[in-house]
Amino acid sequence: MNLQNAGKSCLLVEAHEIGYGTTGGTSAHLNTFLDATYPEIERDFNGETAKLVAEAAKSALEIIHKNLKLYEIKADCETKEGILYAETEAQLKTLNEIYEASLRSGVEVEELHIMDLNVPFLKSLKFHHQAQFHPLKYIHGLLNEYLDRGGHYMENTKYEAYEKASTDNMLNISLNAGAGVKFSITTNHLVFATHIPPGITTFNFTCAPYRSYVIAVKLQSGSYPEQLYYDMQEPYHYWRTHEIDFEPYLLVGGEDHKTGQGDEAEAYKNLLDYIKQYYDVKEVSYAWSSQYYVPIDGLPYIGKMPLANEHVWLATGYNGNGMIWGTQAGSILTDLILGKENAYAEFLNPSRIKPIAGFTEFVKENANAVWQLIVDRLSAYQDDIAKIAPNSGEVIQTKEGKVAVFKASDGSIKAFNATCTHAGCVVKYNALEKSWDCPCHGGRYDLDGKVITGPPIKNLEPIDLS
Repeated sequence: MNLQNAGKSCLLVEAHEIGYGTTGGTSAHLNTFLDATYPEIERDFNGETAKLVAEAAKSALEIIHKNLKLYEIKADCETKEGILYAETEAQLKTLNEIYEASLRSGVEVEELHIMDLNVPFLKSLKFHHQAQFHPLKYIHGLLNEYLDRGGHYMENTKYEAYEKASTDNMLNISLNAGAGVKFSITTNHLVFATHIPPGITTFNFTCAPYRSYVIAVKLQSGSYPEQLYYDMQEPYHYWRTHEIDFEPYLLVGGEDHKTGQGDEAEAYKNLLDYIKQYYDVKEVSYAWSSQYYVPIDGLPYIGKMPLANEHVWLATGYNGNGMIWGTQAGSILTDLILGKENAYAEFLNPSRIKPIAGFTEFVKENANAVWQLIVDRLSAYQDDIAKIAPNSGEVIQTKEGKVAVFKASDGSIKAFNATCTHAGCVVKYNALEKSWDCPCHGGRYDLDGKVITGPPIKNLEPIDLS
């Protein structure tokens, strides 16, 4: 939208449909406090960076409110207070550190000793001027305005590769619309606003893939909480109320784990059990999960793509704050492409080098990815297709190698090479979401072997087991 408004001719290429994936699956909390806390930013960067992060978050909220008003988008936006609460003495110590660092960073926050959530707590912080909204209504409202201004878009079209064009400062982009339809376009700039850049990049080592779960319930009795709530457990839980046709629903999220490395059904069960500890649940109305990427130093990467053509840009590593950082990325990338200064570009530079910030996370996450690669290669798999239950999947060992096999309820089989096409890890079956998930870098494939999300560009290779 920003580049189109600046007089550029823009084409938006979407692999699925607009709003597909995490954008449509977010619980859409709009916050000035983030998953990377202000004490962590002060420690890993410095106090000035913490102030800039706070300013950037506030600015993103203002941009969203401005767009809602300017374009008259009805997206169920409500201003709320964000309340972070401690349940243990250890959490209380951390909460006090967050309070002090938030004040130093210029965030509007106050201590609170009461709240309307049915959870026992020791102390909480109230962050002012937070918000919630309906992400798909907002995105489609922006899309309509973008089209009215002459913008173009393609859905169900996947990026394959780019190369420098014969014309100076131009790029040839190879695209695949499926059904054998492949073509290329020529452009001045290429922006990867793709959650994680496709293919093998440095960001496979600096961003770890996680899945988060959300359940929407109706209550048998009791009142629905009015504000946005966050506990300090690991992983943490988040609460908010949402209305559909004037009917309230309590939305609770959490139970996050690395993609392909957790039990999805158990995550939902644990989340529902957690809700039932504090509320009388009448029914579970909706349940879903979505993916996000955690950067090793807590802050996203927005700017020029490292080790790439100078006209290639990206925005990735939003952690759990995609609405905030995605909004800010639109402004930052527009300024950089137009040759303008941007106050937030330096500390979000994808080529930033911080020897200390994130080093522990870097070692931990990549050791985990390497271990998954090793353990997958050594595991003893079920080698008999007949043992696979109907409507389920397994990775089995054949003489040709490991094969991802799904058996439908009618007994028919779909089989694929179990090696992720991204970096060679072995995929695992996600029974809850009926997908093949890579435990190394977060690639996910549907039951037809087609890429759903993550860095893989190619689909899984079909195998004929007949």
